[in-house]
Amino acid sequence: MRIKTGDTVVVIAGKSKGVKGQVLKYSAKTNKVIVEGANIQTRHTKPRGPKNPGGIVKSEGGIDISNVMLYCSKCDAGRRFSNVVDSNGNKSRVCVKCNSKLDK
Repeated sequence: MRIKTGDTVVVIAGKSKGVKGQVLKYSAKTNKVIVEGANIQTRHTKPRGPKNPGGIVKSEGGIDISNVMLYCSKCDAGRRFSNVVDSNGNKSRVCVKCNSKLDK
């Protein structure tokens, strides 16, 4: 996949549109990513004893991979990236607009 765990992405559609965050998890089976600080969901849990008092738990939900775009720090926006192979045979991802490398 073009988006990997640890990449910085921008959400381009949905209720969290415009949120920038890091990819925490990627699921190839469901084709979804979990982005830090985006698509916050609340869940009410019952008390399960003195160590687990229950209450409202907030966590990030999955976002479809088509609704996120890689973030280019030089352009300061979500951009398309292309895969480039250099003369040594190393692959890297490069911004289509400004030609800056995403992979360091």
